[in-house]
Amino acid sequence: MLAKLKQFFGNPQAQLSDEERAEHLNLAAASLLLEVVMADESMSEQEAKLLPDLLTTTLNLDIADVQELIGSAKKSQEKSTSLYEFTQAINDSFDVEQKQQLILAMWQLAYADGHLCQYEDQIIRRTAELFYLRHSELIQMRNIAMEQQEQP
Repeated sequence: MLAKLKQFFGNPQAQLSDEERAEHLNLAAASLLLEVVMADESMSEQEAKLLPDLLTTTLNLDIADVQELIGSAKKSQEKSTSLYEFTQAINDSFDVEQKQQLILAMWQLAYADGHLCQYEDQIIRRTAELFYLRHSELIQMRNIAMEQQEQP
């Protein structure tokens, strides 16, 4: 899987089936979510519970597929050198609403443990910039995540 990911990111024009393209996009999105989770170098219990739920809702995946995706994303995220590796593929395939939903999921993970780490904030803001989202969209997604966190 990692070899395919490297091939995909190294050669975005590579001929991939729709299924392979979807797998790579899901892996990129999951890797970005893991960047937020691991920004403070630990995964809290709340983040560990929320991550599979966010992947199923944000990417419309079955829970069985999510566990495999998380494992692959951990390997991919550990080997990554920049956010650009993941955002490039997403920019080519996601529309603005899908990018906003991914940023919202990132904010939800950042607030899952009850506080926002500066590194989580930086990763989300940088990702939004790489997605070419407006600052107002970034703040709107953050506010939604904060409101959801406050609800019982």
